[in-house]
Amino acid sequence: MKILMKPIEMIAYFKEEGIPKPVRFRTSSANGLHTVIRVDKIITKTQEKLAGNNMYVFRCQSCINGMEKMYELKYELSTCKWFLFKI
Repeated sequence: MKILMKPIEMIAYFKEEGIPKPVRFRTSSANGLHTVIRVDKIITKTQEKLAGNNMYVFRCQSCINGMEKMYELKYELSTCKWFLFKI
């Protein structure tokens, strides 16, 4: 997997405990095209502390361009930002 740590726009919902569940996200490429990817399956969800920031890490699977791909999403609790971490 390639590490990106790229900020993304996310649609998610939160459970009563405050834990997010990603639904779909939009990312843009270098040429300005936007791609919307629906999160088909969340395989694992962990919590980590990176440089003093608490983060939720979601390992997910989706069908992208007709192929099943695995990737990692990160949600930073202090800033409420989502990142596409690995693909």
